[in-house]
Amino acid sequence: MTTHADPDGRLAAFGTQLIEVHLWLREELARLQDNVDAFLDGTGERPRELRAHCLTFCSALERHHTGEDAGAFPALAEQFPELRPVIEQLEQDHQLVDGILRKIEALVGGLSEPAELGEDEAAKVRGELDGLAAIMESHFTFEERRIVTALNELKVPSWTESRPDFLRST
Repeated sequence: MTTHADPDGRLAAFGTQLIEVHLWLREELARLQDNVDAFLDGTGERPRELRAHCLTFCSALERHHTGEDAGAFPALAEQFPELRPVIEQLEQDHQLVDGILRKIEALVGGLSEPAELGEDEAAKVRGELDGLAAIMESHFTFEERRIVTALNELKVPSWTESRPDFLRST
């Protein structure tokens, strides 16, 4: 059985931690989609809270992918060169996701006053979130299937003392 920390309390099982972060991101996206739906049917958060939730989620997902690109993927490529084609595919997915995040941020963050978020804008946000959810699910499933075992075997001393950005959920 894989544990999350060794007897000294240091982080271990990086791949297992990745799955937990992916679960958290999936849950947050589902919650955000529900909030947009509730806004559209008139029962949800005020536009200001919805906008803040959108921007916070986008920032968390961006931090996760940036951390993978800058830290996890280079370490994996060095210790497991056979994973380079997989890593290239994952990095391409990150670029796709980044484009969707920019659209969402422009839709909700570019408003001069959060109260201006109307049904049309919220429906556009919902459409972008639906596209993002489809890509994220495919990406996360592929990533988990292809690199979790290698991440669990990866030796990066600095990660045992301080959790890297791609493994942070808050």
